[in-house]
Amino acid sequence: MDFDVEYTEAQQKFRAEVSGWLDAHVPEGLSARTTTREESALKYRQRRDLGRELGARGWLYPRAPQEYGGGGLDFDSALVLEEEAHKRGLSLPPYYDSGGKFGSGTILVWGSEAQKAQLLPPIYTGQVRTWQLLSEPQAGSDLANVRMSAVRDGSDYVLNGQKVYVGSDHGADRLWVIAMTGPAQDRHHNLAWFMVDADTPGIEIRPQYLMSTVGEGEGDLGNKNTIYFTEVRVPADRLVGGENNGWKVASTHLEMEHGAMATVGTDRFLDRMLDLFLHGGPGSFAADEDDVLDVLAEIYLTSELNRILALRNFWMRASRQKLSYEGSQAMYLRKVSGLWLTRAVMEILGPAALTDDESQGALAGFAEEQQREGIVNMHPGATAEIHKLIIARRLGLGSRAAEQAGTLH
Repeated sequence: MDFDVEYTEAQQKFRAEVSGWLDAHVPEGLSARTTTREESALKYRQRRDLGRELGARGWLYPRAPQEYGGGGLDFDSALVLEEEAHKRGLSLPPYYDSGGKFGSGTILVWGSEAQKAQLLPPIYTGQVRTWQLLSEPQAGSDLANVRMSAVRDGSDYVLNGQKVYVGSDHGADRLWVIAMTGPAQDRHHNLAWFMVDADTPGIEIRPQYLMSTVGEGEGDLGNKNTIYFTEVRVPADRLVGGENNGWKVASTHLEMEHGAMATVGTDRFLDRMLDLFLHGGPGSFAADEDDVLDVLAEIYLTSELNRILALRNFWMRASRQKLSYEGSQAMYLRKVSGLWLTRAVMEILGPAALTDDESQGALAGFAEEQQREGIVNMHPGATAEIHKLIIARRLGLGSRAAEQAGTLH
């Protein structure tokens, strides 16, 4: 069976346009690892500048509606943009923008027309970047257990509480926040979502250094943060989806986070492994050639399976197909295969996979990064066990009716 995607003449013409533009506008070395705070800050500024340039062309959020600053492009064009960005080690957006990606999609479903007109254009054109604020010390996979409070006071809500494992480096412009607007005992009927300006008085952001921290990185593996809210006043028109209706709104956000917005890039880590095998370099292979080829073949097959499932989900959402368990299926596979990959890499690279030392570290330190990433990524976006539970519920296992997926349109 052939799973290769066939591209039309129009797609190939658009690909040439995208490739030429990216070659001219992506700064050299933008996707390379950083080792100093100065280098990280420079690359972050370059990523934001690139985001604004992409946004001006409608390429930052290519599928988003044009009336709100998105590209309004068809599935084929969006696919080409995603693939060409990934070839250069980038994503769309080219910076960590979790609250923008999931928050904007949620606002499209649950926001008022006034909120869409106010909140979406700055996201889609790259003028702001937004972090999502979900987890708390007692609320991770059990998101319904959040305790950050939001109390109505005249034309504002007053927010108090704490969020953990938030964002990356270099700050944010806006914060997409879930908080409790009703009594704590009314689980699933006491929540609400707010879009909050990050410079609002009463917000304190503290770096949270984790095992996943990579140098002075920017992205999922950069530093995380703990964010404190103390008497933070937020205008009532920044509440999206209604008071105490936040769990329904969250079903949309979580559906996207749990795989419905999967990206479709190829595995650049595998490319680096193949290059090391063919041309040698620091951290040469510890196993003999036949063993290496066997493991590389397994890595390739696993990578392709992840890519194909992501492509399916990308197409299903773009074509407004009804999703069920597909998002969690792809996320579960990505998590467990990433953990498996840490063992496979150790098997063929040996101790060189555990150091980013220039003289001995494999793949210019990317192997060491992958060793931590494979472990850390078992947690964010819900654990592997949570995704197994979601798949079972969507299939209707052990119940009379299958659970429905969150609303995406």
